[in-house]
Amino acid sequence: MRTLSDHILDIVQNSIKANATLIEIIVEEDKIKDLWLLKIVDNGCGMNEETVRQASNPFFTSRNTRKVGLGLSLLKQNAEAANGSFNLESEEGKGTTVTAGFQLSNVDKPPLGDIWDTYYLTLLSYNTGVLQYSHKTEIDEFSINSGEIREMVGEVSLQQKEMREGIIELIKTNLEEIKATK
Repeated sequence: MRTLSDHILDIVQNSIKANATLIEIIVEEDKIKDLWLLKIVDNGCGMNEETVRQASNPFFTSRNTRKVGLGLSLLKQNAEAANGSFNLESEEGKGTTVTAGFQLSNVDKPPLGDIWDTYYLTLLSYNTGVLQYSHKTEIDEFSINSGEIREMVGEVSLQQKEMREGIIELIKTNLEEIKATK
């Protein structure tokens, strides 16, 4: 996984498989504190204590299709390599929270990547719940919510070229604006 958007996509896919009806992706950038924080919260089926303990082990997976589960272990490794931290909290029947912190100025912090594409592609495949993305800096904040998008567009297909371009442009423009205010 080359970018943090790749990690986000992996974790969100896990949330969808856990039957989450609300998935929140929160990114916080703080140049003053030299901190970049990623937090993904879902209300899916959650995990028991043993699964939580094993989840960041690359040789553990709850899937039957393969014998390794690299997603969380790679995120943990990337966070720790960038002088950061990793935390996983989950409760059966209540959901899961994944938090990864990175030293913002650390050369080993992966780039965010194309979060707009990650959000859009997830939006297309996830229509049973709400996908919320928030990006905060010490100056400003931007949020986008799939429920609000679907309400605004009504019956118009999100797969239409104009819809795709509009959603991606909305995210890109707003992220550029909140980063420019720093």
